Amino acid sequence: MTKVTYSVPAIHCGHCVHTINMEISELEGVSGVKADLDSKTVEIDFNPPASEELLIGTLKEINYPPEIA
Repeated sequence: MTKVTYSVPAIHCGHCVHTINMEISELEGVSGVKADLDSKTVEIDFNPPASEELLIGTLKEINYPPEIA
């Protein structure tokens, strides 16, 4: 299993957290997702067929683009 954490500055409220959790958890291969309002981060546990490209693309698609260092 792979675990990634992304900084997502666009997280501003509980609705943002709910939307991210719902959308990312529906992706095949994702076993856990936790968006956090206070830290403005999203932690995701996944296995193939999910990939970082898919996760980042989905976050961008739902208007919560991560900051990639």
